[in-house]
Amino acid sequence: MNLADMLTYADIGQLSNIANHYGCDAKRNSKHDLIQSILSKLGRREFFAEQVRALSPADLRFLNHLAFDTRTGYSLEELTAAIRRTADSEEGDKPAPLKKQPASQAESPRDVVARYRRSGWLFNGFTHSTKYLFQVPSDLKERFREVLRERLFQTLERLPDDPEVYRDEQGLAMEDLLLILRYIGKHEVELNQEGFMYRRNQQQLLSSLHITEPLIAKGAWRFGYGRSCIEYPDRLALLYDYAYAKKWVSENNARLSLSESGAALLEQGNQVGVIQIFRFWLRLYKGAIPNLTSLVYWISQCAKDWVTAASLNESLGWLIRPYYYDNPQSILEIRIIRMLMHLGMLRIGESQSRGTSYKMTALGLKAAETCVHISDSNELIL
Repeated sequence: MNLADMLTYADIGQLSNIANHYGCDAKRNSKHDLIQSILSKLGRREFFAEQVRALSPADLRFLNHLAFDTRTGYSLEELTAAIRRTADSEEGDKPAPLKKQPASQAESPRDVVARYRRSGWLFNGFTHSTKYLFQVPSDLKERFREVLRERLFQTLERLPDDPEVYRDEQGLAMEDLLLILRYIGKHEVELNQEGFMYRRNQQQLLSSLHITEPLIAKGAWRFGYGRSCIEYPDRLALLYDYAYAKKWVSENNARLSLSESGAALLEQGNQVGVIQIFRFWLRLYKGAIPNLTSLVYWISQCAKDWVTAASLNESLGWLIRPYYYDNPQSILEIRIIRMLMHLGMLRIGESQSRGTSYKMTALGLKAAETCVHISDSNELIL
């Protein structure tokens, strides 16, 4: 529902709180006057943009989470958990262009929820089954995206021409996935005590793929990005995890083998769709990067044309929270940008004058636009 609909169902107490929050001039005992005055205020584009610009980085991250979440209702526990995830991790962790509200540091998550109710961002459900859930007006989500898009564009540095060279891996992920299945079908692959391929097998397999990766250094921390990221390089781990989740490979008695469905896939010559791998990647990495879907969308919006890597990091870096030893920059460059390139959805360019630059492919733009409508799925479980 849109804001006007939710205001109609709201009780006069919440309407009065919202009107007071925005300084609306309306009769406090007239529900009609309250609704009209609130809509008149928030309906002005510049007023709404000023409200968004005044928010803290933590507030913007939280509203960005809500704006891209496909759920129609949230429990209080879900909201408070999201507020904690999007809070500033340390005092110095904030972008210079955004105004920080000192009072927000003293707020508890429940206080933040109450503030969003006063500002008309959150409403309780209006039916018996939803009265304990919170909802967000659909039109406010879209208007928030528009304002945030303008802010993100302010710091972007676009290239006037194509870079001298660029890397494009379109189609190679699907081909290499089939090569992985063929390798497993033709070789007797033993697994170590932890259930992973020995390094000699990894090296042999990687050398047969279109895109090679260095083996994981011993002792390096590896967790949070899929079942096999502990021992396999990022791209190989993603493709292997997808094959395992689809049950195209099996791990039995310390051996890795091709399953009947995997053999049938190769025999029939079926093509593997990169969009399915892309959606699997979104779910796989979401634990470490909860707002991955929105980040992919914003990258697609910012990099429709060639943009410098430094300016994109400046524009989007504050939206990313650290994940253990992964800082925001490494998450953006290694976990997101590089994986988008491996999926054929982004090109990485290099030039002497501008350094590294990025541009989404047509496939990437289409996938990013549709991914905002993808809800969580239990279809593929590792």
